[in-house]
Amino acid sequence: MAQTTSQILAEMVASVLSVAVAAGDPVAAGDTVMLLESMKMEIPVLVDRAGTVLEVRVVPGDVIQEGDVLVVLEH
Repeated sequence: MAQTTSQILAEMVASVLSVAVAAGDPVAAGDTVMLLESMKMEIPVLVDRAGTVLEVRVVPGDVIQEGDVLVVLEH
């Protein structure tokens, strides 16, 4: 079966508080890959299906815009 990739996109303008994964890390559905902050609320970014992290495109302190690619996964 061929490997596929997917992207986790930002759903809103936010600041990156912390990143919990790095390239090469395995993740399971429901895992938190990073924590964002928007309007004084902390928002966890979750994985929707299991895979391996190929790229993390943000670092703590980044301000992201809606639609920005946060993480690239391989399944």
